[in-house]
Amino acid sequence: MAYPDDLLSEQEHVVVHSHPHFKMLIFPTLAFLVTLGAGIWLAILAKDAGSPWNTVGLIAIAVVALVLIVWLFLAPLVRWRTTHFIVTTDRLIAREGVLKRTGIDIPMGRINSVQFEHDLLDRVFGCGTLIIESASAEPLRFEDIPHVEKVHTVIYREVNDNPYDDYRAGGPQQTEPLPPQGGHPPRGDRRR
Repeated sequence: MAYPDDLLSEQEHVVVHSHPHFKMLIFPTLAFLVTLGAGIWLAILAKDAGSPWNTVGLIAIAVVALVLIVWLFLAPLVRWRTTHFIVTTDRLIAREGVLKRTGIDIPMGRINSVQFEHDLLDRVFGCGTLIIESASAEPLRFEDIPHVEKVHTVIYREVNDNPYDDYRAGGPQQTEPLPPQGGHPPRGDRRR
């Protein structure tokens, strides 16, 4: 689902738009499968009970299973689907929630530093935590960002907007090096 264009300014374009990594749906999916399996098993046992207890047992099992599925599976699924992390050419946008909607917009010019961190499990899944330091008192942490290293690089490029940067979307390309200043080699030569 693309971010609505009518919420962007005239020259603003979406660079990255993602939901949290699907990793956050693993435990809700397991809870759904366990609840479904336990419900079916209990329903088979309840059918063997005498009348009218078999009907009462089936209704009780269905109600409990429905409550557990809504609470443990559907609520996290809706939370995942309604959480957006967007990087545009002008700002970083985070939105989440259904009934209580929260959001934050950080202009690119206000971002002081961009960091990421991921542990072994995050690296296996290809996600991580993005830490944005801006004019606010504490850094903002965005959990379970897919392809966190790429998003980190994209934000860094958007913040710095360096015309002499040697990064291009299709891969590294040669650019005109800056003239040497103070004995330092041009930027493109430092990486070789």
